[in-house]
Amino acid sequence: MIFGKQKQVYLDNAATTPVDEKVLKVMLPYFSDKFGNASSLHYPGEEARRAVEESREVIAKSIGGKYKEIIFTSGGTESNNLTIKGLFFHFNKEGKNHIIISKIEHDCVLNACKWLEKQGADVTYLNVDKEGFVNPEDVKKAITNKTFLVSIIHGNNEVGTIQDLEAIGKIIKEKSKEILFHTDACQSFTKTNIDVKKMNLDLATLNAHKIYGPKGIGALYIREDLKKKINPLFSGGGHEFGVRSGTENVPGIVGFAKASGLTGKSEIKKMTHLRDYLIDKILKIPDTSLNGPRGEKRLCNNINISFKNIEGEAIGGYLNAKGISTSTGSACSSKSLEPSHVLKAMGLSAVVANTSIRITLSKNNTQEEVDYALEEIKRTVEILRKMSPLV
Repeated sequence: MIFGKQKQVYLDNAATTPVDEKVLKVMLPYFSDKFGNASSLHYPGEEARRAVEESREVIAKSIGGKYKEIIFTSGGTESNNLTIKGLFFHFNKEGKNHIIISKIEHDCVLNACKWLEKQGADVTYLNVDKEGFVNPEDVKKAITNKTFLVSIIHGNNEVGTIQDLEAIGKIIKEKSKEILFHTDACQSFTKTNIDVKKMNLDLATLNAHKIYGPKGIGALYIREDLKKKINPLFSGGGHEFGVRSGTENVPGIVGFAKASGLTGKSEIKKMTHLRDYLIDKILKIPDTSLNGPRGEKRLCNNINISFKNIEGEAIGGYLNAKGISTSTGSACSSKSLEPSHVLKAMGLSAVVANTSIRITLSKNNTQEEVDYALEEIKRTVEILRKMSPLV
């Protein structure tokens, strides 16, 4: 990949991915030739509506849902806020105000819950173990007669930990079928198997720009009978089955559906191989440690490493100068000097958490790119350790 004159190796695919050429190709007609409003009752409008509904069907089938259970939104943040706030405003009227989440949720979930606490919500923040796993028994113990929602992220955006949603969902429904189960699956969608029925999921958040689709488009899977139990965040014309008003982003929706089919077994196998290769090679550098699990319980494209006595920001800066894009955590909080709340929840001190970098692969990365990144990581660590007063 080339940006200007500098060769670039992009290893921050958990932040966003490039739009695939196949995705762009199917989107283009809906910007000009097929530009109709999907709510209009004429041919151009019907043409747009047909594209939206066909896309809805594709995405629903990919997670084992029905097409009427997919609500299109502007992305993961909106879908998560719609779930948490929309359900709270409904269930709080019925005397239920208790929400259960983990301490390693995405910032949009954590901040939505913190805001709701000021509106009268009671939120339980579950601990995780040293690899970032939620204990399903902790979920069971946290449930009260006022619990209406459990929301647990599927594949963590920082350390790649994949939660056992099937086990958690089973425990929730055994406790009470009235308690709703939601997951933020933005990072795991297409990289792992998601079956909303098997996992007992009532709601699930998805988005496009992590899977080679466009930015600004996402979806909320919501069990069909729950649509009347979620208060819309927007007042408007009643689009998206009355759950999310606003003119549909037809090009984005069409691109989202196309992107949902681009990551198959061969792409996952390739990313998994490069992930494990990178982990093994980086861990040969003295005083390094992996954050999160190894193997199939980790997202196929995620590597998160701590480098003792070196700030992750410094490593990232040196690598960026060499054309290698990495991050120190979630893109939403990358400009913050605060240590990762995910790593702290996993038991790392603030000092150690700040020595970490996140590397996330795509189906487009090559062995040559990974080898180049490895050499520069080794060189960068050597330079920075010589400069560090702590070594």
